[in-house]
This record gives sequence, structure tokens and C-alpha cells, in this order.
Amino acid sequence: MSGRALHFGRYDYAGFSAFMTYALCSLSIPVMIVEMGKDLNFPLDQGGMAAGGILHLTRSISMVAALLLCGTISVRLGKRLTMGYCLLLIGGGILLCAFSPAYWLLIPCLLIAGFGEGICEGIATPFIQDLHPDAPERYVNISHSFWSIGIGAVVIIAGGLLTLGVNWRIVLAAIGILTLLSSTLLLWKENPGKKYPENHAGSSIRDIWHYSLEIVRVPRFWICCLAMFFGAGAEFGLTFWSAAYVQLNFHTGAWVAGLGTGAIALGMFIGRTGFGYFARPQYLRYILLGTGLGTIPLTLLLAFLEPGMMPNWLLFTVLFLLLVLSGIGIAPFWPTVQVYGVSSMPKLDSTMLYIYFSALGIPGCGFFTWLMGLIGDHFGLKGAVLVVPVCLAFFSAVIYLECWILEKRRKRLM
Repeated sequence: MSGRALHFGRYDYAGFSAFMTYALCSLSIPVMIVEMGKDLNFPLDQGGMAAGGILHLTRSISMVAALLLCGTISVRLGKRLTMGYCLLLIGGGILLCAFSPAYWLLIPCLLIAGFGEGICEGIATPFIQDLHPDAPERYVNISHSFWSIGIGAVVIIAGGLLTLGVNWRIVLAAIGILTLLSSTLLLWKENPGKKYPENHAGSSIRDIWHYSLEIVRVPRFWICCLAMFFGAGAEFGLTFWSAAYVQLNFHTGAWVAGLGTGAIALGMFIGRTGFGYFARPQYLRYILLGTGLGTIPLTLLLAFLEPGMMPNWLLFTVLFLLLVLSGIGIAPFWPTVQVYGVSSMPKLDSTMLYIYFSALGIPGCGFFTWLMGLIGDHFGLKGAVLVVPVCLAFFSAVIYLECWILEKRRKRLM
């Protein structure tokens, strides 16, 4: 079945829109964080990096809370309406951030946005899987590639507008409004003949509790969660701080810094689209192990680049090439670990697995983003970038451990 031609319908495009606007909102803060820091009194070049990292750490806490509740919410409302309403929360929270007069008021606004993002994170992947149960590994990777398109759009367009002198509040408000509008693709009245194929995980909280107990008793689930934690730390830590890293370390404007994050997004789009097209269930673990190990030297090289070590044209060529290749390398971590975990535990409820995998991935995003900011305050962002290859090394070790356990089990059964 996985060799069939790809077919997309209304809800595929709604899912693509959700991933893209979710990325717009999620990356809007890091892209504008240098300007926000100057305006709201936490300048990054004067010890404000940890404060910047706290913004996403706070957001992550809200996302985890939402992830733990989104299974119950989706059972009550259905995945289609749940996705629509979560985009309203995301867009509304970001819109409120645009009007925040002080740093501390950003936190409640991001709690609102984070709650919506947590629901989207938990439901978006099973939302796509229910549309294509015959080949989820292909459609899930492709839909996740629109996250990368959203990243590219926000860093290039928003970075360009900031460079032209447009106030960050105007740009952030526009992103919030666009996200609110995208919710209509999901909330608009359905065609009676083409309704979303709702596949409820259960009919009560008791059912969800039963599925959850089944899941947490399986050792392989925790191995996949550990991989999600470190993989998410590498992916989002690099993505979150890349614009600030380029702007502060290479003394560029916001637009060029945005192009740095855009290079990662381009790599992630190429990687996820490519892996989505060619991925087959039996190859997923090898894709994860190969990309994890292969990306370590790329991210190590990023930490040693500095102005003056070569002509500027060559320096920026090498920098952007490394960022694109790193983006390709980290591309499969989030969607492929989830699909691999679900496919390797077919007797467990897939929707709840996706939710719990994300619930362990989001703390990885928040923790390592904050840790990189903290290290950046003391050793600069070049030192902070070293956190990424460390995450990749742990991620690869976890995937290798899973492969070793699986091989050992197969030999025992022979």
C-alpha cells in the first residue's frame, strides 16, 4: 500500500495549514526576540538570554498540560473541531503578545498560545493518520514538512519586515490574525458527503485511563519517549536560537539572521518531504540512527565558525550550508520517532501514543531551549550551540539501544 500515489483532500490541506500557522506562531517569538528584548527590557546581549529561554520554558509547561488533556477534549469534540479551536487559542495568544507592554505580561499570553499549541501538537499527527491509515509514515512526514514551510515564511518575511523598520508588534499581530483565519478551514461547515473520518480513542475518561495504563507498562514506550526528549531538544534548540546566533555572533541584521533559521527550515522541508516519500516502516530506525549520527559533526562545526576566519562570502556560504544540512539531519526526529513508536506497538491506542510522545518531546524543547539560553549568558551562543550535538549523541545512543534490544529479542525467538 505504501507504494501507491499520494492523494490529498480538504482535511489534508487543513492539516497543512495548521502545521504552517503553528510554526509561524511558535517561531515568531525567537525571530523577534532580539527586538523584543530591547523594547521590553531584557536585551539578549546584556544577560537577557535566560529570560528569553524562560519564555519558551513557560510556554512548554502550558503545552504539556494541554497534551495531557487533549485526548479527553478530542473524544468529546472530535479531532476536527479540537484542531479548529486550538488554532483559535494559538492565534489569540500570539495576538495578545503583540499588545503586551511589559516582559512579564508576555507569560500569560504565551500560556494561552501554549495551551493551544499543546493540543495541536497532540492531535495534529493522529488527525492526519486517521485520514490515511494505510500509509501514515508517508503522509505524516509530508504534513510535518509544512511546519518547515511556516518556519521559512516567518523568518524570511518577518525578518525582512523587521529589517525594513516595521515594528515587531505589527508583524506579530499579523501572524496572530492569520492563524485565527486558518481555523476556518477546520470549523467551516462540512460537506455531508466528505466528512472527517472521526476515530474516537474512547468514549469516556475511564477508557482513556485504561489506554494510558496499557501504554506506560510497555518498556519500548519509554525508550521512544527518551528519544523524543533528546531529539526535540536538538531540533527546537537549534531552531529557536539560530536567528539570535547568526545576528549576535556574525553581527548581521534581523533579515540575514532570519535567513539562518530559514536555511534550517529549508533543510527540514527537504528532509521531511524526502523521508515522507521514501520512508517505509522497516527502514525508520535506520533513518533515525543515520541522521542522528550524521548531524553531530555538522552542528559541532557551527560552534567553531567565527567572523574573520575566512572571507565573508565564504564564511556565510559555509554557515548557511551547515544550517541547511543540519536541518535535513534533524528533520525526521519528531514525526518519524512518533510513527516508528506507533507502528512498533500496534496493540496500543495510536492516538494516545502520539499524544504521550509529544508530551515527552515538548519538555525537551523547553528544557534545552532554556539551557542554551543559560549557557549563552555565560559562554555566548557559540558555547550554547554545543548543547545540540550532545543531544544528538544521546538521541543516537537511545535509538541504537532500541535497535539492540529488538535484535536481541529476535535472536531469542529464532
